[in-house]
Amino acid sequence: MKKIYIAGGGGMLGEGMYKIFNESYNLKCTDIKVNEDWLDFLDFRNKKEYENDVTDFNPDWLFHLGAYTDLEFCENNDQETYITNTESVKTAVAIANKLSIPLLYISTAGIFDGKKDVYDESDEPKPIGHYAKSKFLGENYVINNANDYLICRAGWMMGGGPGKDKKFIQKIMSQIKKNVKELNIVNDKLGTPTYTHDFAKNVKLLIEKNERGLFNMVCDGLTGRLEVAKELVIILGLENIIKINEVSSNYFAKEYFAERPECERLINKRLNSLGMNIMQDWKISLKEYIKNYYSNYIL
Repeated sequence: MKKIYIAGGGGMLGEGMYKIFNESYNLKCTDIKVNEDWLDFLDFRNKKEYENDVTDFNPDWLFHLGAYTDLEFCENNDQETYITNTESVKTAVAIANKLSIPLLYISTAGIFDGKKDVYDESDEPKPIGHYAKSKFLGENYVINNANDYLICRAGWMMGGGPGKDKKFIQKIMSQIKKNVKELNIVNDKLGTPTYTHDFAKNVKLLIEKNERGLFNMVCDGLTGRLEVAKELVIILGLENIIKINEVSSNYFAKEYFAERPECERLINKRLNSLGMNIMQDWKISLKEYIKNYYSNYIL
């Protein structure tokens, strides 16, 4: 059984990776937050401890997942953001090269400036803000320095349920749980959701087919925050109970002050060209996600 070391595995994507890979791979998953019995403690910002722990496990792959993803935190803590999101990637590259193993790095749709309608792998990133810049620097470093790598770009991540999802879906679900009857949703942000389970399955397929390089990896279908919120309310059967108010991003300017691209829509051009795009339509994935993680959440 092949071995995979997953660094930064305590979040929503790490949980998805564990569920999809655990049955057919020997995993070691680490994080600074040990919130699962399958997690061990490791702070990958500690270069020596990171190198020693991966070396001792002697894996066939190194998955480097962890990063700060809260844009407001990143704007207020830029030095810590670059240490965690960029410098630690350099450590991961050095470890993978030393052990002669491939590295999986997770990038983001957020590295584009949002001026185009859609982005594929040939488009030039133009990051805005410290989060996007830190992730792009990590991606670029992997491309230019890793001997063997796979980079997968995610869109609007959803997964992990109430305990791990810190993103859009959980923010809406938490409001609904509090019995709100109106939701204020922005109508000027476009993107592509990415269900962690679908993402992990497609990563697994690429690994097993021995593919390498850079891949966009998002759910099928182009959408926006407003449409996602409307679909979520329909899935919950609350469309006649909850009213959705369309607002601009300015409505949340004080709370979400970090600049965000207007459009983060990715298309899976390379996956499609190889016949390896198994990402589902975002509406199907959203329905699965709610069924799997929120069945008793708002009773």
